[in-house]
Amino acid sequence: MNWVAALPMYNVTPALALDWRALLDHVHQSLRPWLDARGDTLALADPEPSLQECWLRDDLLLSQTCGYPLVRALAGRVQPVTTPVFTVDGCEAGDYHSVLVARAAANVTSLAQCRGLRAAYNTPDSNSGMNLLRSAVAPLASGQPFFASVIETGGHLASLQALQDDRADVAAIDCVSFAFVLDHLPDLAHGLVEIGTTRSAPGLPLIASKRVPPEGIDALVSALADAVEHDRPLAKRLKLHGFARRPLDDYSSILEIEMDAVKRGYPRLA
Repeated sequence: MNWVAALPMYNVTPALALDWRALLDHVHQSLRPWLDARGDTLALADPEPSLQECWLRDDLLLSQTCGYPLVRALAGRVQPVTTPVFTVDGCEAGDYHSVLVARAAANVTSLAQCRGLRAAYNTPDSNSGMNLLRSAVAPLASGQPFFASVIETGGHLASLQALQDDRADVAAIDCVSFAFVLDHLPDLAHGLVEIGTTRSAPGLPLIASKRVPPEGIDALVSALADAVEHDRPLAKRLKLHGFARRPLDDYSSILEIEMDAVKRGYPRLA
């Protein structure tokens, strides 16, 4: 089998993209005995324009998705491998949350004060940018539209840019992405204030095709752990503490977050 691997989710800058690829290089080296014994190969690929097409490839040995697609569009079609544990506050045991950020010019200090303002979110299938934001707004909305307008931007960096360009006032940003932004793209956070955080959820899982056998999953878990252990400078740049094998059932909490908003009469971000 000619396998492929790509890590598309936290390539916040070109330098970080190279670091994630370096992590895959380490994994590739550790996997060579398993690959050679099977007569298999592994190619490190650039993320495809369509993430869902990438995630659903039969030859996918390793990639990363959001927990929301994992339990919806990808449910039963891929298998989880492990979940990164980041050194960012709130990411213990492989959890994460979103940071609520607003334009300082909006003069708000809480999400409740954002009623009637403009919101930006990355994509409809994002847990961090949409689902967690919807969950935070639902108790405040009383079943009615909460924001004056809502725009889809296509990504967290684009949502932050929308705030910078005065096209939106508030957004929910994955806390790991925001930590990378503060370190590497501080201008994108200039003039913004943190007004809170969302509830926690299981972090973005690493996944594989259903065709990867159980011993392949075990080999991947071991290779990832070895990569972090043996290249601590790389792990530090990627804010990686290690990995946690979260059962798939853990991710059902993301659907519970969705259903709670629906039960509160707030089925879509508005």
